[in-house]
Amino acid sequence: MTDLNHVVLIGRLTRDLGSDERSFGYVQSGQARANVSIAVNRSRKQADGSWGDEVNYFDVTIWGKTAENLKPYLLKGKQICVEGYLKQDRWEKDGQKQSRVSIVANNVQLLGGKSEGSGSPVSGGAPRFQPVNNAPQGGYNSYPNESFGDSGNDFPEDIPF
Repeated sequence: MTDLNHVVLIGRLTRDLGSDERSFGYVQSGQARANVSIAVNRSRKQADGSWGDEVNYFDVTIWGKTAENLKPYLLKGKQICVEGYLKQDRWEKDGQKQSRVSIVANNVQLLGGKSEGSGSPVSGGAPRFQPVNNAPQGGYNSYPNESFGDSGNDFPEDIPF
């Protein structure tokens, strides 16, 4: 049986991308790298029967063109959906073994409408359709009365329905 390492999370960014030198940069190969952190709320029933939120924080790494393209939109409080995989980093510091699990994003989607209170005019949502009102004064569309066949009697009378 094959192992599976796949994560899908929806949460809110805890800080603006680019707020410090470690959050956005280019590696030696020239590829862009963005490090963000998201907060994911989960509702849980407490011991007294009431509901409360449990917050978990996750570090996410976004690579390449995705990181470059999303840079102006990844602002604190913005809701995003991250699809990717878990990656464990291990190292030794002062003789102690250290470990950290983070998420490497394969796909990032901006959720929500406009910047949701971040104060920025940048919109992360999809453009909205705004119909053009070309209807005549009567409030309905008038279509020309055209004939598409030779005559209006192109159908046989003996259709069995």
